[in-house]
Amino acid sequence: MLDKILIANRGEIALRILRACKELGIRTVAVHSTADKDLKHVLLADETVCIGPAPSAKSYLNIPALIAAAEVTCTSAIHPGYGFLSENADFAEQVERSGFIFIGPKADTIRLMGDKVSAINAMKKAGVPCVPGSDGSLGNDMELNKKIAKKIGYPVIIKASGGGGGRGMRIVRHEKDLEQSIKMTKMEAKTAFNNDMVYMEKFLENPRHIEIQVLADGQGHAVYLGERDCSMQRRHQKVVEEAPAIGVTPEMRKFIGERCAKACIEIGYRGAGTFEFLFENGEFYFIEMNTRIQVEHPVTEMITGVDLIKEQISIASGQPLSITQNDIHIKGHAIECRINAEDAKTFMPSPGKITRFHAPGGFGIRWESHIYAGYTVPPHYDSMIGKLITYGETRSIAIARMKNALAELVIDGIKTNIDLHVNIMNDENFEKGGTNIHYLEKKLGIYE
Repeated sequence: MLDKILIANRGEIALRILRACKELGIRTVAVHSTADKDLKHVLLADETVCIGPAPSAKSYLNIPALIAAAEVTCTSAIHPGYGFLSENADFAEQVERSGFIFIGPKADTIRLMGDKVSAINAMKKAGVPCVPGSDGSLGNDMELNKKIAKKIGYPVIIKASGGGGGRGMRIVRHEKDLEQSIKMTKMEAKTAFNNDMVYMEKFLENPRHIEIQVLADGQGHAVYLGERDCSMQRRHQKVVEEAPAIGVTPEMRKFIGERCAKACIEIGYRGAGTFEFLFENGEFYFIEMNTRIQVEHPVTEMITGVDLIKEQISIASGQPLSITQNDIHIKGHAIECRINAEDAKTFMPSPGKITRFHAPGGFGIRWESHIYAGYTVPPHYDSMIGKLITYGETRSIAIARMKNALAELVIDGIKTNIDLHVNIMNDENFEKGGTNIHYLEKKLGIYE
């Protein structure tokens, strides 16, 4: 096992990693910006190194500073957490070139899965279902384009290859509109991205966001640990996550899980990873793979009993997977609410000093956070300040415990989105389960 790990992150995930290291008897190095000297994990770590001023670009995204911190502390490995440099292939490469172990996939794997086209091709090769599409850019042969659209099935969506930010996309519901839509999207793409290449995909009207958690050791072994439903979103940002997903049968889970595990083996994946899918009418459609630990990993831990961070560390140390697929059993239900320092209605960030704090407790309650009374939430980073997770033998029990936990949680001095979560937990359609990715935004439009 590794003897010392540098935690290249901040906040709740840094504290989560530190706790796992302590359980394993591994010494820890906490790096921090000047704004984060009072973070909880910094106060608890065996060693600390200030890596720069508050702005992320000068601290947590500063690769030379992180490598230097590892060198001066004689670190064995670096855990990137999530966000920041966790999916940066250049960082992973430089870590290993400098003689340290990167707790995550190899740089080549991160690059492969970070490119949308190469990732989809790799998944198709492994038998992972993808969104039906044109498998390349569309030409000027409109009869051929119509045949492609007919094969895919309407509605389809025309997307700019170089697009982003919601631009360069046009939904087509009828064949008569296809030619004009392709031409318009090409023009828009040329103007916005200086690249008029466009492609076509099946447009899913009301999908859910379902993701599969995997672990692989890079030695020919991989397992899947069930699915999470992350459909409760606002502006593509997850708000509430749960596991398992309502409506996903054991047969569906086995079908998609086995394909994800097979894909991990074929691409030589190492560590924890997540396959993200759109899910509609009982079908899974791959959209991307996250080559890191996820914010919502605790709900999977609660229903499987597997410590994903400890498994990451074990795999990075060169050990084979400690579990097989037969060891994984899904039991009960878990829900996670992301607690943010923001106004519950306007969603404006609310940094500042926490004057009073009380964490919820009780059977089946898990609170993951770095905050405490007297802590000042800085304005420089993501607004998430904690994750509230509840577990129950059934989904209804998990929801009931979440309602109680939200009522007990006290964070004074700043605004938080606790009231939004209370609203969601009391929502009739959420309680039924199976809401799609558009549901929360539509709901917010009602009372905003």
